[in-house]
Amino acid sequence: MEIAPSRGEDRSALEAFLGRHNALRAARRGELVDCLAHPAMLAWVDGELAGVATYVVGDGECELLTLYAGTRFTGVGSALVAAVQDAARRAACTRLWLVTTNDNVDALRFYQRRGFRLARLRPGAVDESRRTLKPEIPTTGAYAIPLRDELELEMDVSAGPGS
Repeated sequence: MEIAPSRGEDRSALEAFLGRHNALRAARRGELVDCLAHPAMLAWVDGELAGVATYVVGDGECELLTLYAGTRFTGVGSALVAAVQDAARRAACTRLWLVTTNDNVDALRFYQRRGFRLARLRPGAVDESRRTLKPEIPTTGAYAIPLRDELELEMDVSAGPGS
């Protein structure tokens, strides 16, 4: 597996990959974000795009905007998170954060095992995003859980790996 920052020539593969995951736009914190307008780390396996992480750097913080692996439990997601952590440190960020939804219990497990902590709950935020920003957000998510709330997770990246 090779992890590398996206380049101009990767644009069509990146767009197709995120499109398959309905992740060209992300609704979070009351705004709709164009994921292709931000930097990305790409995971390549045997010349094929196997995973993508997009992120936003600003104000001493880094947001992990999207994270998708083509195949779960292969280390792609972990490698992409590590690459974004490194990018955040190089940009002198102290905090790495992300938003997920209340139904995404698999993501909650994944991120907490990699050092993220629960930081904020925004009750009804997904309902509001569905109503005002992104009507294609389903009302029911993983495991038939009603999709309603945003959960924010964070980690301190100022002290280096394992912080």
